[in-house]
Amino acid sequence: MNSIKVFIVEDDPMVKDINRRFLNKLEGFVVVGDASSIEEAKIKIDKEKIDLILLDIFLPDGKGIDLLKWIRSREIQVDTILITADKCKSSVDEAFKYGAVDYLIKPFKFERFKEALSNYRNRFIELTNLDNINQDYIDQYILNISTNCTGDEMQEKELSKGLNLKTYDKIISYMNQKKGQDLTAEEIAKGSGLARVTARRYLEKMAEEGKVEINQEYGKIGRPTNYYMLKK
Repeated sequence: MNSIKVFIVEDDPMVKDINRRFLNKLEGFVVVGDASSIEEAKIKIDKEKIDLILLDIFLPDGKGIDLLKWIRSREIQVDTILITADKCKSSVDEAFKYGAVDYLIKPFKFERFKEALSNYRNRFIELTNLDNINQDYIDQYILNISTNCTGDEMQEKELSKGLNLKTYDKIISYMNQKKGQDLTAEEIAKGSGLARVTARRYLEKMAEEGKVEINQEYGKIGRPTNYYMLKK
């Protein structure tokens, strides 16, 4: 899966920089542009391919909600997370009525930012990979509630939020075929028919459970490469 393309609308340079730095800590996102006003944002949004907008409400030439209304009136297919100091109940209500997927109040902590973006990424990946949507998906990813279920469905839900047993087993099965070999997340993703970012999430879960071991190889430049091996 390609990285989720993020556009930042924020007039405070310091907050804009924080948003960028926080995004750089999360896998699967890339900042494709930014704007400091509504009019600048309109021009750039029309030109860029964007998946997600991080939107402030208080802007020099109006309110971010007005930009959100403009986006909806133009039927632009993009999601929005509000990041603002506006605590007004009517602003929160209006943001969600016009399709915001989350609302963060400044000052916010990285943990809350990470939760918002991770939840969005999980939903984005699932929507990309699924052909049809069932009620369980809507309950988990849209309404963020648990449902009463039994058997395999319960086992899938208990695995972890945003992870499912079928994909988990698919990765385990492929790694069993390559037992004793160090594999990169990219190799595992390709062999399992998954996106690399998806495979990495499951591999991190398996590492937490002690089912795989991670070995790092350092090159001459850049970050080390992680290699994963299924434990005996």
